[in-house]
Amino acid sequence: MTAPIETLIAGQWRHASGPEYTTEYPHDGSTVASLHAATAADVDEAVQAAEVARHRSNWAGLKRHERAGILHRIATGIRERGEELAQLQRLDNGKPIKETRALVASAAGTFQFFAAACETWEDQVTPARGDFLTMSLHEPLGVVGAITPWNSPIASEAQKLAPALAAGCAMVFKPAEITPRMAIELAHIAQKAGVPDGIISVLPGKGSVVGDAIVKHPLIKRIAFTGGTNVGMGIQRLAAEKLMPTSLELGGKSPTIVCADADLDHAVAGVLYGIFSSSGESCIAGSRAFVHASVYDEFKRRLLVGTQKLRVGDPSSEATQMGPLVNLGHRASVERYVQLGLDEGGQVLSGGKRPQGALYDQGSYYLPTIIEGLPNSARMCQEEIFGPVLALLPWSDEADLLAQCNDNVYGLASGIWTRDYKTAWRIGSALQTGTVWVNTYKMFSVSTPFGGVKLSGTGREKGRLGILEYTTQKSFYWGLNDSPMPWATS
Repeated sequence: MTAPIETLIAGQWRHASGPEYTTEYPHDGSTVASLHAATAADVDEAVQAAEVARHRSNWAGLKRHERAGILHRIATGIRERGEELAQLQRLDNGKPIKETRALVASAAGTFQFFAAACETWEDQVTPARGDFLTMSLHEPLGVVGAITPWNSPIASEAQKLAPALAAGCAMVFKPAEITPRMAIELAHIAQKAGVPDGIISVLPGKGSVVGDAIVKHPLIKRIAFTGGTNVGMGIQRLAAEKLMPTSLELGGKSPTIVCADADLDHAVAGVLYGIFSSSGESCIAGSRAFVHASVYDEFKRRLLVGTQKLRVGDPSSEATQMGPLVNLGHRASVERYVQLGLDEGGQVLSGGKRPQGALYDQGSYYLPTIIEGLPNSARMCQEEIFGPVLALLPWSDEADLLAQCNDNVYGLASGIWTRDYKTAWRIGSALQTGTVWVNTYKMFSVSTPFGGVKLSGTGREKGRLGILEYTTQKSFYWGLNDSPMPWATS
């Protein structure tokens, strides 16, 4: 076994003070890395050091173009190590190499975007309504916390770190316990790019220990969290005790709608990508496909043909489209949901089992699965599975369709396949989701805000205004009157 890797805590590369643990490659269960878990004491040391560092280094006091220059260098550093980082993330969570390359490129683009947004960010002189000049300014919140998931580590971490640094904040990271390496490597790159020591700390370990300590720490002024809904709700409750702002990107059960006039080739490809890419381990996975009754049979036929052609296999292969699930425990959870769907009266059209063969024996593989015959009220259609399982449902009445799509506690994303822009606008406007894709799915732009409604979360990430999420607004009034205030002199 290789020696435990170090992490960046309070400006020093060292081992965290908790017990040593290992992470595994989902393809074959082999050990990827060993490292020490952080403790509540490590959290306190990191937060205290961040508070000191942001004042000592005058990080927030740098000219915005100076901070932007550092963010540009981080983007360059990510690109220079692009293939290495992609391979490391493949080992961390088992995603196919083509997908991890795209995530690394996305992370670099996020830092580039927020560098530009930082340099061109303007405060306001607001319209005066008296004999005075009024201004609206934004100041960094201070030390903020980020808790990131295992499914897309480097992209999720960049979406939190880049705007926080652009705003002039310091950040304490809690990466997912089983995928800590991307946050650690990102800290290496940021330090090399010129981020002062202490401004970033990375604290791997259990959420119940490390995450809880970060959220509760009195010097933490904001939490950015991506993960499960129950955990997010717990964070929100703790944050309320501090009146601390949060952004919470939580679960989803996203509907995709195929209309009678849809281009079925496009719709089939989009539905396949929406649910089976990333092995369905995505909060925005299109896990409920509502297909108009007039095209249901033909769509199903094409969908099954496309599903059978998907290449499930070794994440290191350039040909692989679907890798393993993140670990054996998660696969068992997916299997329980499929069995639940069968118990509720559903029929498996494709998949519903583990693939056979020596390639798959040691890994946590599961075949892409399609189930029909369930009502939208079934638990398998209501609860997030976070795996490659699609519920196929017919529809004929638009009002009933919208009622079913919105009849869910989640509201993260949705998709519509139609040739008619009026239909797309009408349905999209009625869907209770934070994102609507029309004739595409699972496409992202860092320039466009992202987040959910209902139990899919609060707040938004990305977009130019993403920087302001890490600031507090302050108003200035400058008196311009020549005479003293009349109230005091009359």
